[in-house]
Amino acid sequence: MQNTDNDNLRIRILDAAAELFDSTGIRFTVDDLARSLGMSKKTIYTVFRDKRSIMTETIDRFFDDATAEEARILSDTTLSVPEQLREVIGNVPPRYAGNKLTQLFVLKEKYPAVYRHWQHRREEYWNGIAALLERGIAQGVIRPVSIPVFKTMFQATIEQFFQQDVLVRNNISYRDALMEVADVLVNGIVL
Repeated sequence: MQNTDNDNLRIRILDAAAELFDSTGIRFTVDDLARSLGMSKKTIYTVFRDKRSIMTETIDRFFDDATAEEARILSDTTLSVPEQLREVIGNVPPRYAGNKLTQLFVLKEKYPAVYRHWQHRREEYWNGIAALLERGIAQGVIRPVSIPVFKTMFQATIEQFFQQDVLVRNNISYRDALMEVADVLVNGIVL
């Protein structure tokens, strides 16, 4: 029973941290987080070591959800390979669909270890996209393209979202930006 209570507390903290990150960026403190949850910092520290571990686990949760959503997209036989590719590239898990995620660019400078973790998880997620590209090329619905070049184009674009505040200045959500990138990239390779 206690493990379930601890899991529920962990989830509440991660949800609140994602909301705070979305609304205030990385400036939120553990005090802010505790206040938003109506609990003490001490309670938060019984579950998480520090703010960095909260942010890292939030990233893990994001990509775990993204991977589950990717599996759902790939199992949807009503979608063509190009449609699946658009959906997978533009995938932001439903739990985070309301979040703008425009503050991600600040991670690189202020929390480089957390940023590297984001990059690592994004790299893992790329494997599904590469397999989908290979399948589309084999089926003849996607023109033969260099997958490393496609990947570099995609990741360089995403990297720009992190290096500049393009999304913040233009009031564009991360999800909307990803969907537009997906449309541009996929439209360029569909036969």
